[in-house]
Amino acid sequence: MSVFRTKSIEASMASADESDHHLKRRLSALDLTVFGVGVIIGAGIFTLTGRAAKDYAGPAIALSFVVGAVVCGLAALCYAEFASTVPISGSAYTFSYATLGELIAWIIGWDLLLELMLGASVVAQGWSTYLVKLLDQLGITWPESLAPGSHFDLPAFILIALLTTLVAIGIKESLRVNLVLVAIKLFIVLFVIFAGIGFINRNNWTPFIPPSQPGEAASGLTTPLFQAITGVEPVTFGVLGIMSGAAVVFFAYIGFDVVATTAEEAKNPQRDLPIGIIGSLVICTVLYMAVSLVITGMVKYDKIDPDAALASAFTSVGKDGYATLISAGAVAGLTTVVMTLLIGATRVTFAMSRDRLIPSGLGVTNERTGTPVKLTIIIGSVVALIAALTPIGKLEEMVNIGTLTAFMLVSIAIPILRKRRPDLKRAFKVPGSPVVPWLSALLCFYLILNLSIETWIRFIVWMAIGFLIYFAYSRHNSKLATGEPESGIEGSPEVLSER
Repeated sequence: MSVFRTKSIEASMASADESDHHLKRRLSALDLTVFGVGVIIGAGIFTLTGRAAKDYAGPAIALSFVVGAVVCGLAALCYAEFASTVPISGSAYTFSYATLGELIAWIIGWDLLLELMLGASVVAQGWSTYLVKLLDQLGITWPESLAPGSHFDLPAFILIALLTTLVAIGIKESLRVNLVLVAIKLFIVLFVIFAGIGFINRNNWTPFIPPSQPGEAASGLTTPLFQAITGVEPVTFGVLGIMSGAAVVFFAYIGFDVVATTAEEAKNPQRDLPIGIIGSLVICTVLYMAVSLVITGMVKYDKIDPDAALASAFTSVGKDGYATLISAGAVAGLTTVVMTLLIGATRVTFAMSRDRLIPSGLGVTNERTGTPVKLTIIIGSVVALIAALTPIGKLEEMVNIGTLTAFMLVSIAIPILRKRRPDLKRAFKVPGSPVVPWLSALLCFYLILNLSIETWIRFIVWMAIGFLIYFAYSRHNSKLATGEPESGIEGSPEVLSER
């Protein structure tokens, strides 16, 4: 009954053959790449770029995106190796179950659930804000009593209800809609780049790296943990400003790991998953850098509107009509993010249900749609209520700490699995292992330390709830605890686990 018992790779692979917990392999490399781009390009490119340029790095925010991409890319390499070696639903949860043990797997699963559900709620509220702005630009007034910031955010609720229905219908159908919306979003991003080039004033890029200056120090529970421990004073601009900007824009890349949650639905996971994970990250990095250079070229960095950088940049050059088009693109863009996060949340909990860490009946797949309809509806309902009723803007950092913790543990797990199972066929290998995985884990941990003390407190409370559920239910009901064999594997629990 050790809480660090591990589930063998063979058992993980065999679990995909359960007739009532079986997902259909329908996704190509293109589907996975579009899936990744759909979730990565969201609120970050529409709002985060301007804020980070104004407050941290100036025009050098483009370099911050490069640094963020390198850190994120190291984790992406680790995800690509794991996802192609163990192409099973669950992402970091499944990977950690095979290497770090059941308790760590539960922590990661609980962690990912926080990241994905809260992330979907936060983005849905952002979508609602953009929708109301777009309607206002079109001359349509939305009732304030049902608008963002009111007692009930109706647009956010309707969005999640519609997307939950779509996700329940089927993964391929969801990604067809995703493909159309991603195409619209990419058109808007490319429009911003190419339309904005003609309005660039090169003087706005001078100095490209503004001189370093003391930053505004946080106080109390809003103080970053690293600052509270070391006493280091915050700095903006200069080289350290670029690094501070990287810590902020890193979160614009969050989402590529959701591609790994669909591993069990990829037609050729050994080939397609690395392409989808790394390909989507490369595409988004190029677009982020281009947009940041255009915006800081159109508007002097200290005059950028941090709340609506793209639209305001065109307004400043007399192109007010472009703001409506950009708002429409934001609405389409954020829709794909919410849908992808909902899919990720259902796939993680599906994997946990199949391992009996949560009741197995929740994860039964519908024979016609091939999706876990019950889980989809439950998760969609919870997310819709959180988005409609909760002022969760202050909880956005919870998404970040959950994501970075998952990145860190996946990176640590790579050299562990290499040592324990050198016999496994690996279609993709992290170059420079174990140095690269350990470096990835170290950088992720550094970024975690830069999150506020209050975020750490909330995270600890969430983890405490997770521990309570694990020790009260999951530890005694998991397949490894009961000795229930996987489909196609005979024998005792010792056959199923590597202790």
